[in-house]
Amino acid sequence: MSQKIARYISTTLPYVNADPHIGFVSELVTADALTRYWRLIGHEVFFNTGTDEHGQKIAGKADEAGQSRQDYVDHYAGEFQNLKEALNLSYDRFIRTTDVDHKAAAQAIWKRCADKGDIYKKSYKGLYCVGDEMFLRDSDLVNGRCPNHPNMEPQVIEEENYFFALSKFQSYLEEYLSDPSVILPEWQRAWALEFVKGGLEDFSISRERSRLDWGVPVPNDDNQVMYVWFDALTNYISTLGWPEDRDGTFEKFWVNGQTLQLAGKDQVRFQSIMWQAMLKSADVPATKQVSYHGFINSGGQKMSKSLGNVISPYDMITRYGADATRYILLRHVHPFDDTDLTWERMDEWYTANLVNGLGNLVARILKMSETYEVPYQGPWTQECVTLNHLDTYNPAEAMHEIWRDIQLADIFIQEKEPFKKVKVDEAGAKADVHELLRRLECIASMLEPFMPATSGTILVAIKENKKPENLFGRLEG
Repeated sequence: MSQKIARYISTTLPYVNADPHIGFVSELVTADALTRYWRLIGHEVFFNTGTDEHGQKIAGKADEAGQSRQDYVDHYAGEFQNLKEALNLSYDRFIRTTDVDHKAAAQAIWKRCADKGDIYKKSYKGLYCVGDEMFLRDSDLVNGRCPNHPNMEPQVIEEENYFFALSKFQSYLEEYLSDPSVILPEWQRAWALEFVKGGLEDFSISRERSRLDWGVPVPNDDNQVMYVWFDALTNYISTLGWPEDRDGTFEKFWVNGQTLQLAGKDQVRFQSIMWQAMLKSADVPATKQVSYHGFINSGGQKMSKSLGNVISPYDMITRYGADATRYILLRHVHPFDDTDLTWERMDEWYTANLVNGLGNLVARILKMSETYEVPYQGPWTQECVTLNHLDTYNPAEAMHEIWRDIQLADIFIQEKEPFKKVKVDEAGAKADVHELLRRLECIASMLEPFMPATSGTILVAIKENKKPENLFGRLEG
């Protein structure tokens, strides 16, 4: 194994103005699979996720619901926290941007940037997208609207805000984004670099309290609250104990470790441009790696909460179970390109690859092992193939390899026919079943990062030499 290292991985923080949807859950289970894999091969990992709970959209939704802002975000944060048990997640911290330590960190990074002269106050008038909670440039508009929220009319807003001097960091960001390792896939890095080369504009990082009172207070100015992005991005370091770092977690995982941030492709401007400039201004080391996911579509149409066509992860879990939901999102959602998901397609994958594929293979091998009294002689896990594709953040390709091994095991059964051979060559049949048990243990071991409960069930069944109950039930309807 390579040298043990400290690794830090974080998802973006979903905005808690609606229930969880599978776009974020896909990102979440990807982070979990990578975390489990790294831990499996001996690394120390800190896995962070959480919720983004401030801003105009949330304030408006809470007012519409007749709830206090805190009660509103507590409810939806709970829906996201419930995913830990529902999907068997292994994160170390669920950070909320309403947490006391996070708000203190957001104010600390503001003060550092201000002390550097990178924050200033001015009056501004422009088009504002409530969906993204940001001002829009003319070059951002598509048919006069924000491309991420085409069903929302931008608002014309004029007010006095604090601005972050992003334009000062153009040369730094060009140098940072010229490193091929900082963003995957490559075309996303190229896009970010071209965006920066096109010229950067300073951006607003506060809102007048008279218009928005739900946010982190701006230090030394009671009339302003922080722009939600400036506040929320700080979670990547506040979760590690920055700035005090009393127990050394920040130094271990951020300064001396390897960092990875997962995010949707529409987040490039925020995660790789704004955030990296903020880090530079605050004298915090830049992240070493950022990976981006594509959109998940529904019937050829991009899924989004604003379009109202999202698929609930809880509905998926009810229909397929936790591990099968993880399987669908990890194998059939492309890590870097857009993916089209429908219930019909997911039903097909579940039945063909889990019920008739993995489930059937496990049942056949363990039935022969039990019937022919072939004892477990492992462990054989050290003989298994390393999941190389996880080193390039591609769980889908890693799972394709596992399913090729499942197919090869099926072919082995078809060619060797131990269920027939046992009548004329019992020793030969048992040797075949022994080989199948070895292959199955490898398959189960490699499944652990992706389908941990299924992996554990198969491994126990192999050692107990007993066919498990149906791993995957037949779908109804």
